[in-house]
Formats: sequence, structure tokens, C-alpha cells
Amino acid sequence: MCGRYASTRSPQDLVQLFGVTDWRPDETLEPSWNVAPTDDVWAVLERAPRGAQEETAPVERQLRPLRWGLVPSWAKDVKVGARMINARVETVHEKPAFRRAFAKRRCLLPADGFYEWEQAKDPATGRPRKQPYFIHPEDDQVMALAGLYEYWRDPEVQRDDDPAWLLTCTVITTEATDAAGRVHPRMPLALTPDHYDAWLDPRHQDADHLRALLGRPADGRLDARPVSTAVNNVRNNGPQLLVPVAP
Repeated sequence: MCGRYASTRSPQDLVQLFGVTDWRPDETLEPSWNVAPTDDVWAVLERAPRGAQEETAPVERQLRPLRWGLVPSWAKDVKVGARMINARVETVHEKPAFRRAFAKRRCLLPADGFYEWEQAKDPATGRPRKQPYFIHPEDDQVMALAGLYEYWRDPEVQRDDDPAWLLTCTVITTEATDAAGRVHPRMPLALTPDHYDAWLDPRHQDADHLRALLGRPADGRLDARPVSTAVNNVRNNGPQLLVPVAP
């Protein structure tokens, strides 16, 4: 799974990196070295302007803050999102919670890297413990994690405007390989810049071709370094979380 990641680039940088044409400067997020489920995260997506005919209107590439943990449109409670932070690529096009989003609501989730935990034994006590690793591209380029997004209508809000709607997202995962596979059996999927357009296009709905666009982050050229267990606490944040430690 992918349960934590780092995302510290500014929205201005992300607008340039991903060719965004629609960003609202009043929507801001602080850099985070410890992004956790239910946090708001930056997402790059394409959709028609609000009120336009979805089938015919030109889409805009947007940078939007979304809540991490997908809430299906039919969910009765927003709390279900905490259990849907990941979608398995093997079944994402079939599962009721994800198949509609996979068909036409795909996004990119910019990340510096992600965390995974390896089962280990504490050398001092002999007790089992989990050692966190920060896994990131060797060249430190941005990772475009493959994601899906969804709209959820809050039944408690009477007005049908922005406060009534919650936008949420999930990260697509696969079997881990290379550096990530030595730490944990699952890892997030990512896209290369030449595949951004096809992935984000809501009119592109060929499931087999869409899945073929997905690949290993940094084409597998990843570095995995042990970091402090301070990352285990979601209240801890800052660049010190990325400092390597003895495993």
C-alpha cells in the first residue's frame, strides 16, 4: 500500500511542471513531509468548466486540493474514505468503489517520494518493530503518482454549491519491484510526462490502454533509505523526517 508520502513543491512549480491552465491562487496547501490519509493533497486533473456540457466542452487542466481517501458518490458517510486511500491496479477497473472514477476521473498526485515500513527486529530488545524507509527517485525529480478522484455530495448541506461537495482521491498501487520491493510488497504507480495527456483526458476510456500507461515511479530508479520512526506520528512534519538513520 501507499500510506504516507512527501509533497513539498509549491503550487507555482506544479503549475509549470504539469502544464496546468487553471489554478486558483487562493487555494493553498503547506508543504508536507508527512502526508497522511484524510489530508488535503495537490492533484492535477482535467475537466470541463463548471456548467459546461461535459461531452463537448474543452477540458481544462486544473491544480486542485483534494482530500486523500476516496469517498464514492453513493457512500452514506464520508468516513469510508479513510479505508480507500489505495486502489489496486489489478482490480481498479472492476471494483464498484473505483470503476466509475477509473473510467473518467483520473488524476496525478505530485510527490517527492513515499514511505514504506519494513518488518525488522530491534537489536537492543529483540522485539519486532517496523522500520520506515523513504523511497524516492534517484534524481529527486517529481513523481506523478497515478490517482483517481471522485465527488461526494454532503446530504446535510441544503445548498447545491461548493460547500455541499467534497472532492476526494486515491492512489493506484501495484506489486513492488526494485528498491521498493525490498521494503514492502506493494508500491504506488506513476506516469511519465509523455503519458500525462492520455491519462488525464476524461474522454479516454479504454481500460486496457489506460492501465498500460502506468509504470513504476522513476522507471524503477529509486533509492530507499531508512529514516526516523518520527514519521510514524502524523503530527510530526518537516525536512528532518527525510534524514537517513542507521537501520
